[in-house]
Amino acid sequence: MSLINVLVVLVIAGVVLWLVNSYIPMDSKIKNILNVVVVIAVIIWLLKVFGILTM
Repeated sequence: MSLINVLVVLVIAGVVLWLVNSYIPMDSKIKNILNVVVVIAVIIWLLKVFGILTM
């Protein structure tokens, strides 16, 4: 996967997370949990893409 593809996926994930946080009414605790889950998922995905984490 090229670096441009990685950047595009990161931007899309960030925009989707911002849209969810901005426009969907949720309790702040649920938003925090959602943010943490998305950040952890993106970090694990990046580690797999760059070959640091192999499963």
